[in-house]
Amino acid sequence: MKKSHPIRRVVLATAATVSGIVLLLSLKPASDPAAASAGGAPQQSVAGQESPQGGSSQQSSQARTVTGAVASTQYGPVQVRLTLAGGKITKAEAVQAPSGGRSTQVTDDAVPRLNQQAVTAGTADIDTVSGATYTSAGYKQSLQSALDKAGSGGGGAPASKAPAAQARTVTGAVATTQYGPVQVRLTLAGGKITKAEAVQAPSGGRSTQVTDDAVPRLNQQAVTAGTADIDTVSGATYTSAGYKQSLQSALDKAGG
Repeated sequence: MKKSHPIRRVVLATAATVSGIVLLLSLKPASDPAAASAGGAPQQSVAGQESPQGGSSQQSSQARTVTGAVASTQYGPVQVRLTLAGGKITKAEAVQAPSGGRSTQVTDDAVPRLNQQAVTAGTADIDTVSGATYTSAGYKQSLQSALDKAGSGGGGAPASKAPAAQARTVTGAVATTQYGPVQVRLTLAGGKITKAEAVQAPSGGRSTQVTDDAVPRLNQQAVTAGTADIDTVSGATYTSAGYKQSLQSALDKAGG
């Protein structure tokens, strides 16, 4: 047999090597797993950053405080401060209240109950605490003032949607009594008496003392009752009668 030429063997070996390389290249995966893994990581990171952003976009309503006007009572001033959030009362407190002697005990008992009522009702339409008539009336007056400042109108609505009712004053006719004339002036807001005062009352000698004692009590009763159906002050029968007569006249003028 004729032996193969050495050069021919080299050529055949080279051809076989090239064929093997081509075959290996054709079997190599189109994508590198390592590269694919590295490329996927940034996408997961971005997705992870988006979720917290969505959760932090909602913020709770910011709380604010308003303080009502000071309401003068026979036993001392009463002033209410409110904390509101989302148009609702979340906290009520009396920053001023009668104190000293019996008044301290009455305040300690009544004010926490009035505070709770204010939060629960969300308006100044709250009950008078038994045994604390004057403190309750003063509290409600200052509470209404605070609500008016907050622009809630007592209903818990946002200030921009419920402006406070405009106050107005009416003066009743002069009532003549045995000891002198009596005339009452009222301040009203939202159809309710927010302030009552005697612009005329008996004076001179004993009458001055009677007036100084009776008129503040009559004023407070008028605000609390909202009508002329108030009690006669002991020792001031004529002044009380004249006060009620002029008070009714003022209510008639106001359309009440």
